[in-house]
Amino acid sequence: AEVRGVDSGSRTLKDAINEALRDWVTNVDSTYYLLGSALGPHPYPLMVRDFQSCIGREARQQILEKEGRLPDLLVACVGGGSNSIGLFHPFLQDEKVRMIGVEAGGKSSKLGEHAARFMEGAKVGVLQGTKSYLLQDDRGNISLTHSISAGLDYASIGPEHAFLHDLGRVEYVSASDDEALAAFQTLSQTEGIIPALESSHGIAHAIKIASEMSANEIMIVNLSGRGDKDVNQVQEMLNG
Repeated sequence: AEVRGVDSGSRTLKDAINEALRDWVTNVDSTYYLLGSALGPHPYPLMVRDFQSCIGREARQQILEKEGRLPDLLVACVGGGSNSIGLFHPFLQDEKVRMIGVEAGGKSSKLGEHAARFMEGAKVGVLQGTKSYLLQDDRGNISLTHSISAGLDYASIGPEHAFLHDLGRVEYVSASDDEALAAFQTLSQTEGIIPALESSHGIAHAIKIASEMSANEIMIVNLSGRGDKDVNQVQEMLNG
């Protein structure tokens, strides 16, 4: 495989997708386009959701075997939303199972300093073939985004998440860079599991909400990836 870096624009996920789409339409006879998140034109969000649903099916089976009942709460980070929709989808019909998606709260609530698409001020728009909630300015220009984690640093969110948000079936919150960095350290130190910075956003909210739950309630937190790729970045930030 050939891996190409992207130097255009803000050099984030949005720009990488732009370059991939440009290459695809330019070389349509010899190029296959595959997106790893629940974004893009139909049928990509549906395809990714169905493939990633193995996460939720296995979690459902394993928790029933271990605890004999369904969980009370599911928590997962949300960038484009593939890992979270994969976890949530097999539980959507279980009305008693609460679900929370955690977005990147970044540095602050100021536009351009976060990547939380459901934060106050977000509007519906179209980006890269997807109609969903989109961070944009008053003129409809796509806003710059920021997150400590590259995988959450995107101006839009998968359309099924937008639907579940409007339906009220899934709650969406955000965790800041600092909260995610603290959660990264907490899980590494207490469990010996180094989470990706993306997943650390979910862990941050799980730690926060656990104090509101009783001892017999069950929470499943989805870890969307390992933090091996992030340890150098975390070291730099902690030493800086």
